[in-house]
Amino acid sequence: MHLRGCLRVLYCCLALLFLISLGGCALPNFGLSNPIPATPTSSSLPLVSSTNSANIARVTLRVQVPPNTPPDQTILLKVMEEVTGLAFHPRLFPMQVESPRYLSTLLEVPVGSVLKYRYVRSTPTAEIQEHISDGRQVRYRMLYVNSDLVVEDVVSRWTDTPFEGATGRISGVVLSAKDQTPLPNILIACGGVQTLTSSDGSFLIEGLLPGVHNLVAYSLDGQYKTFQQGARVAADSTTPATIQMEPAKLVGVVFTVKTPANTIPAVPLRLAGNLYQLGNTFADLQGGVSTIASRMPAFSPLADGRYSLTVALPAGADVHYVYTLGDGFWNTEVDEQGIPVVRQFIVPEKDTLIEDTISNWRVKNAAPIAFDITVPENTPQVDFVSIQLKPVYGWTEPIPMWRLGNKRWGFILNSPLTFTDRLHYRFCRNDQCGQADSVETPGPENSGLPLSSSLFSQTIKETVPAWAWLDPLTNPQEIATAEVQPRQDGFFAGIEYQPIYHPSYNAHYDYLLDEVQQLNANWLILTPTWTFTRLSPPILELVPGNDPLWLDLFPLIRQTAERGLNVALFPQPRFRIDQSEWWQTAPRDFSWWQVWFERYRNFALYHADLASRAGANALILGGEWLTPAYPEGILPDYSPSLVPKDSEIRWRVLIQELRSRFNGPIIWAISVRQAEQNSPPFLGDVDAIYLLWSEPLANPGAPIPSIEEMTQSAGSRLDTVSGLLRNRYQKAILLGISYPSSPDALFGCIAPPSDNCQAWDQLAQPLAANLAPPVDLQAQVTSYNVMLGAINNRTWIHGFVSRGFYPPAALMDASTSIHGKPTATLLTYWFEKLLYESEE
Repeated sequence: MHLRGCLRVLYCCLALLFLISLGGCALPNFGLSNPIPATPTSSSLPLVSSTNSANIARVTLRVQVPPNTPPDQTILLKVMEEVTGLAFHPRLFPMQVESPRYLSTLLEVPVGSVLKYRYVRSTPTAEIQEHISDGRQVRYRMLYVNSDLVVEDVVSRWTDTPFEGATGRISGVVLSAKDQTPLPNILIACGGVQTLTSSDGSFLIEGLLPGVHNLVAYSLDGQYKTFQQGARVAADSTTPATIQMEPAKLVGVVFTVKTPANTIPAVPLRLAGNLYQLGNTFADLQGGVSTIASRMPAFSPLADGRYSLTVALPAGADVHYVYTLGDGFWNTEVDEQGIPVVRQFIVPEKDTLIEDTISNWRVKNAAPIAFDITVPENTPQVDFVSIQLKPVYGWTEPIPMWRLGNKRWGFILNSPLTFTDRLHYRFCRNDQCGQADSVETPGPENSGLPLSSSLFSQTIKETVPAWAWLDPLTNPQEIATAEVQPRQDGFFAGIEYQPIYHPSYNAHYDYLLDEVQQLNANWLILTPTWTFTRLSPPILELVPGNDPLWLDLFPLIRQTAERGLNVALFPQPRFRIDQSEWWQTAPRDFSWWQVWFERYRNFALYHADLASRAGANALILGGEWLTPAYPEGILPDYSPSLVPKDSEIRWRVLIQELRSRFNGPIIWAISVRQAEQNSPPFLGDVDAIYLLWSEPLANPGAPIPSIEEMTQSAGSRLDTVSGLLRNRYQKAILLGISYPSSPDALFGCIAPPSDNCQAWDQLAQPLAANLAPPVDLQAQVTSYNVMLGAINNRTWIHGFVSRGFYPPAALMDASTSIHGKPTATLLTYWFEKLLYESEE
């Protein structure tokens, strides 16, 4: 009792210290979702229990395992929780053997629940997971429990066994039952495979074993009621499916919660949940978590010491949630054993009040750890500071710290601390750990600083000596001014984001728009991605966590337009292996190309629909990666790609389809190499050409010419390349520039160690300082000075775009991004002169 009393006193003193540091002010909301104003408790709202359900269903799950399943091993049903992380605290249920290949189990589940589960084999040394036929691990199966059920499942293969047999597929469409409009980004789960619907509601699930599978259609934000039906699949065949989903009614839900006495009032209390609007990304993020703190809604304090949050939730949705001072894993409410308290309720049909009492933030056998850090003076004012924690198995997602003022940031870690004797930690900016780190722990592979849990409270006071890639400029870079020839209305002064994505980017988007506008740009090019998840057949699809969802992009496009900026979408693919290797190793026979064109068409039309519905101003397609798919296409090694002879017709038909979906201009991106060697003949069907330029401005090994000489040479080269395009297609030309901040910048991105600027950026940014290419900020300034000078008197260049802008944080690294670099100042000057002096 004496030890507990001491711990309580220590904790209260620590809390008081933080409160004094805060000066009694409300905590600014940097990097967090905007708190929704509290709604006063109303006696007219029905009170819903989040712990009990009156209706229980009996669910029998029966599974067929592969014939090569090792005998005498226990098969388990693994029910998982996405709020805290699929890897943590699963519920395991032993399967009863019916015959050597058939097993079953019986569960009692609240009616309205959506189960997320998979099958595992338990061995003396490991837990063996189930995989789908192409080798990818099953993330989870889904089951909508609307009554007593018997579900038949089939396991394709295990981690340690090969797949044997034929497969089929399901091709379907999801529509609103109300008005038959197609529904994008509906999660389809069937046979352990997951995919998201396209903009026209279509979906394709490959690699399913023959037989009957349970197919579930699930709305990520619950706006449509969950749909479920059986689907029969035959070998080497396609099963059609048309799904009608009923829209769900939105109701107001007021969460009112009483917190433990040791809760610091100024610390943000968040609600982490299994729906999109509650912070779930539906992705496998770092450390096995799926929720992100900066995307979760935050509570507002009430006068009586409680907290309140009002959210609109869809009636009938199965909501799982935790209260947290961190994210869905760290600093959640815990029970006496230190297990996160996950609550569940089915949203009723009318406005509802939920009153909860948080039991505790702390585990029994470990005391809280307080972090009090001071950051460098040059930390950008718009940035927030994050802490990232690393248990023994790897880094988890960063969590925003609490601003204390005077360049100080704080955080108190309450739980979990009992599952490992040692933790590691590090600090970064804007949740971008691995890129925007403290210089003490730079790079994604850094192990961080060690931390030991204890029976006694700890306070860790540190000073971040400097931020990686944010060193103050010891020698201010010279920004040469010039006499700029103003352009007429319609000049395209743009910033193009790098084609990378992480769900944490959205929290900082307002500040990103501020920075783009400060550059005097009038266009912002967003670069959403899809991922090639299979090579044969080639499957190009949206992968949550790696590729932005429709729900992510739609509000960003609207938000950008509201700022007065024009928005262009330039969708691009992600490859899981080297792009050249991908093309070289693909079968590229007629049937392969048939699927490739189908999947690319789906990809292009999706983004045309998104551009149209969200109000984007232009759609950009193309890029050098498409060279093998153009008429008379060639591979990266210059061998024939075997593209079908009718490829030109396919491309022209696609452009017409794009125009039927999107009324704005369609712009096609081509590289200088494509312009000179293999420009596609259908460019006459588009509205403008986006010329991707990273050409050398000097020769390696030779003396560096003067800026005037390089400008003249670049202008002559631009005349030659653009002349080919203008004479053949008579289209407006926009110039997209990529030059790294490295000593080799004048040699372009074609210099070692890469053959394109995207590959250069991947090499330059994430690595520790001692491994990344050397930085030369002035070299990038010089490159831009040369190219801006080259276009100055060439009025037939209708736009200038800075490519490779890294959105989440300013980094003075060797990448092509100008974010936070001296080149940004140069471009600000030029854009102002090009755009605004003509208006005077």
